[in-house]
Amino acid sequence: MSEADDRPAPRVLIAADKFKGSLTAVQVAAHVTAGLRAVAPDLAVESLPVADGGDGTVDAAVAAGFGRRTVRVTGPLGEPVEAAYALRGATAVVEMAEASGLRYLPPGVFAPLTATTYGTGELLRAALDAGARTVVLGVGGSATTDGGAGMLSALGVRLLDRAGVPLAPGGAALADLAEADVTGLDPRLAAARIVLAGDVDNPLLGPKGAAAVYGPQKGASPADVAVLDAALGRYARALAAALGPEAARAAEAPGAGAAGGMGYGALAALGAAFRPGIEVMLDVLGFAAALERADLVVTGEGSLDEQTLHGKAPAGVARAARARGLDVVAVCGRLALTPAQLAAAGIRRAYALADLEPDPARSMSLAGPLLEQAAAQLARDVLGPAS
Repeated sequence: MSEADDRPAPRVLIAADKFKGSLTAVQVAAHVTAGLRAVAPDLAVESLPVADGGDGTVDAAVAAGFGRRTVRVTGPLGEPVEAAYALRGATAVVEMAEASGLRYLPPGVFAPLTATTYGTGELLRAALDAGARTVVLGVGGSATTDGGAGMLSALGVRLLDRAGVPLAPGGAALADLAEADVTGLDPRLAAARIVLAGDVDNPLLGPKGAAAVYGPQKGASPADVAVLDAALGRYARALAAALGPEAARAAEAPGAGAAGGMGYGALAALGAAFRPGIEVMLDVLGFAAALERADLVVTGEGSLDEQTLHGKAPAGVARAARARGLDVVAVCGRLALTPAQLAAAGIRRAYALADLEPDPARSMSLAGPLLEQAAAQLARDVLGPAS
């Protein structure tokens, strides 16, 4: 028997995000595990599904041992929806898309002027009721451009017009805002630590702001964008008048424009601290400890592209793993990065489902079996004869 045969098989950590539209992060880990073990049946594999604060963040926390809590809250159109958050001890993970996400809009229907984040505020309140003192607020996938006004209303802030009447839901109504009465803001927030976890660093207002950059994705016309940007500006001035200069500065802070400006509401009124979502989630999920047990890391997401390099989950995983001297390989639905870009991100090589099935519709519908094929090839290439 050769020395290579005597070497212990590497311990593999699968830390991949979802393949949007086809597989959850948990399913990705299961299919990669099956593919690896088809080649190396006794391989030691640990799964730690990850997320960057957007869709799937609660699922990733639950997979890491958090408990799932379900609450009935107000959806973005005002209808009741079932939303979940995750809780472990005094730490909660709240995903705004669970309450205020695009997933709740009928196909082809958008409500850029009227969609509300009220349900996200209700989720935060439920987490505080359950004893949370640290809340990770994941932002992404929102249907809203209300600056977090709905969220703050659910937490006790009164947003009033000149007649002292509470405003209607949505970002457009903020054009009539005369006063932000913050005296009723839930007092538990003062003692809580709120972490705003996102992957965009846009300010609240202007050409790089919430309305201009993300409003069109939520159905906003150019005229709607102008209305929303002006309304958000009025909102920021009202909060600054109520809360002081820190609230004014928060409008320019990185992350203020996240989730239709909900980042601003959290930064200005909840005292939130902004951190890149993948960094927050890796801390919360116990990624550092998992790395200590690993020799090889497999990461990935549906599309490895330029966006991946700007704060998405695989880049964060690779950065942390390579800092420990670990090899990183990736799986994905489609690959739009060069080998040099992958190497610069700390990824040794990537395996794309599109290489096995070029038709995008078939690739998505057959994502599970194709991912097992890709993982089997990964095992043959990377684990070598010792597998």
